[in-house]
Amino acid sequence: MKAYDGMYIDGAWRPAAGPDVIEVVNPADGQVIATVPAGTAEDVDAAVRAARAALPAWAATPPAERAARLAALRDVLVVRQEEIARTVTAELGAPLKLSQTVHAGVPVAVAGSYAELAATYPFEERTGNSTVLHEPVGVVGAITPWNYPLHQIVAKAAPALAAGCTIVVKPAEDTPLVARLFAEAVHEAGVPAGVFNLVTGLGPVAGQALAEHPGVDLVSFTGSTAVGRRIGAVAAGAVKKVALELGGKSANVILPGADLARAVNVGVANVMSNSGQTCSAWTRMLVHRDQYDEAVELAAAAAAKYGDRIGPLVNAEQQQRVRGYIEKGVAEGARLVAGGPDAPREKGCFVSPTVFADVTPDMTIAQEEIFGPVLSVLRYEDEEDALRIANGTVYGLAGAVWAGDEAEAAAFARRMETGQVDINGGRFNPLAPFGGYKQSGVGRELGVHGLTEYLQTKSLQF
Repeated sequence: MKAYDGMYIDGAWRPAAGPDVIEVVNPADGQVIATVPAGTAEDVDAAVRAARAALPAWAATPPAERAARLAALRDVLVVRQEEIARTVTAELGAPLKLSQTVHAGVPVAVAGSYAELAATYPFEERTGNSTVLHEPVGVVGAITPWNYPLHQIVAKAAPALAAGCTIVVKPAEDTPLVARLFAEAVHEAGVPAGVFNLVTGLGPVAGQALAEHPGVDLVSFTGSTAVGRRIGAVAAGAVKKVALELGGKSANVILPGADLARAVNVGVANVMSNSGQTCSAWTRMLVHRDQYDEAVELAAAAAAKYGDRIGPLVNAEQQQRVRGYIEKGVAEGARLVAGGPDAPREKGCFVSPTVFADVTPDMTIAQEEIFGPVLSVLRYEDEEDALRIANGTVYGLAGAVWAGDEAEAAAFARRMETGQVDINGGRFNPLAPFGGYKQSGVGRELGVHGLTEYLQTKSLQF
């Protein structure tokens, strides 16, 4: 076990204000692998003050130079990809291959995209007799989750730095080690002192202090809807801008005429990826009544193949929460066709890949975010019924539509109340905006839309 010390503040690792530490546990075997400082309001204040002091110079730095620092950061992340992947596997429990391709790979692409955007975005433009300036919003307080620990930091820090903002990041307490690696990468890339700052700590202490700090101009949060509501309320009191990426209960709609086997297999893979710990996972599979039984059989068979291929959940609390949802699904009358509430292994925070059939739209497992490898298969009567079910939750983060004709799928997708829809298995695009409708959040991440979250506009009339 390694005991890490210090917070990355004003370009250096500085001792924490208090003596408390957070134990980092490998969820695959329950072993403590490291400790990090548990930051306090005093640590947060020091980080915000550093970011505030660095803001004028960084905001005035030419976009081309900001782009160069982001390109250098991308290059450092490439060099350290294997170290990043192994760190994520140790603290999150993700299989190494997933850590290499997704957890370490996607942040490289995102950082690179913002290096290009910083160099090409029109921070100044003319409209009529006015010059419109797109200026940094100021100091950003970023509170990031554990499920994609590096990606979520990069998805906030890269556009913030591209925009000319400075930032303080409070990473999730379950996965702080890769956040420390990112701070090292920022330093190695030559980002000026105070532009990026890192404070590890607990949400109710360090996270709350960051959200409430009067020196923070924008709070960017990814996590549960419940916590997002609290952050939004705190920010509203100070008329502070927020960007909230929250929960989801996404629908995977399979229309008649679609390639049923492919749609089901891809849908199951989507739910099981990252052990189901993905806010945009398609956890509700909607199938026409005439194909329902076949789809259930396909889904059960597909899920059974993931028994030894997915990692644990992030911690024991999350494991018990997911198992509780499975038990509730059984109690409310859903039919288990794969998996179940029993732990599949004696050690570690594992949950069996689980598929429910005979799920009705009003059941708890069809309405609430489970955040584990649990799929609900629902039947629908016709297209209007499918749309009613797909839109029938408080969430609207992502979704999928499958059809024999791409235009038919796109027409259905346009009617879905959700921020992102994959058509017939469309590929992930790091330039496309990501974010939710309804209680799935406010604002967008990734691409140019992610950049504009960190900008404010000023007009000069001539």
